[in-house]
Amino acid sequence: RIAKAAQKPEYVWEFAVIQDDDQVNAFALPGGKVAVFTGILKYTKTEAGLATVMAHEVAHALQRHGAERYSRGILEQIGQLGALAGAAAGGVDPGLAIGAMSAYGVGVALPNSRDQETEADFIGLQLMAKAGYDPREAVPFWERMSGCPRKMIGKFCFRSQNAIPEFLSTHPSDVTRINQIEAWIPQALKFYHPESSPPESPTKKPISGSVLQS
Repeated sequence: RIAKAAQKPEYVWEFAVIQDDDQVNAFALPGGKVAVFTGILKYTKTEAGLATVMAHEVAHALQRHGAERYSRGILEQIGQLGALAGAAAGGVDPGLAIGAMSAYGVGVALPNSRDQETEADFIGLQLMAKAGYDPREAVPFWERMSGCPRKMIGKFCFRSQNAIPEFLSTHPSDVTRINQIEAWIPQALKFYHPESSPPESPTKKPISGSVLQS
């Protein structure tokens, strides 16, 4: 349903479930290959929760974020090698070279990664709505992922307080992500037309796609 909502017939969509209960993750590859680890299912809880994850990853594939990260990674490596070569030749202070590389990561690379995550959240919310899943269900999923009650995220919650600071992370902070999604829900609801009968629970219907052992 989400692949159909993406309206990309040239993509060969493939969805796989990787059997690894310790990995709370999912990923997308260029061209329409999407995989989720079984470890994330304890947070999705419902089919709408799983749709949140799948739509997010499909959005990454649609925006070619994986290819962008790969290209940027090559350019970063070239720049790092150049800086280190300059330092080795005595033309650049080693400390300045390392500092410049670190500053690039915090000032450019990490914000770009967060921008991609935010874009995938926004597009994914609309995709799940177009596929017949209530976009409002994205909020409780991300709350469960944060491990904190909604009003305590980023404030009194032990886990959130000890999370990596947003400016050092490749993902938006929990509170930033949830606030953004809540702000986008009215727009996403314009695409939401629930089916006459609600989707079955994942506990009643197996997830389509292949199951791989990690």
